[in-house]
Amino acid sequence: MKPDALDLRILAELQRDSSLSNVELARRVHLSPSPCLARVRALEAAGVIRHYVALLDPAPLGLHLNVFISISLKQQNRAALEAFEASVCARDEVMECYLMTGDADYLLRVAVADMAALERFILEQLSPIAQVEKIRSSFALKQVRYKTALPLAAGA
Repeated sequence: MKPDALDLRILAELQRDSSLSNVELARRVHLSPSPCLARVRALEAAGVIRHYVALLDPAPLGLHLNVFISISLKQQNRAALEAFEASVCARDEVMECYLMTGDADYLLRVAVADMAALERFILEQLSPIAQVEKIRSSFALKQVRYKTALPLAAGA
């Protein structure tokens, strides 16, 4: 499915605020509620809209460290990759995990409370994974930009 201009307006509004009622969404994109809902359902069915979430502020929840961890594996065969991915995806601290090109095999973004929590995560969760050969961490000093909205104009 390739979204048209109206679909892109719907998606832009939903990326700004997914809690909009269908009536309000329809008003914002200049469409009546029934066709608007049909378009949203079609975007959901096509997998363009994967799911809806509430974005939380980590600081009030005690998650003060945002850490990027590069992981190199001992082997890069399918079984090793799948085993590693299953292990890290089971951890709530892992916010993002990417299979990479370059020096490291994976890049993780981890949210933890403090250095002690990071140490526990590395020593108790990452290090015991049989496939892991090397772990390198980098701390985010400041979050300059964080967004979840995709650049819809690029897809048009």
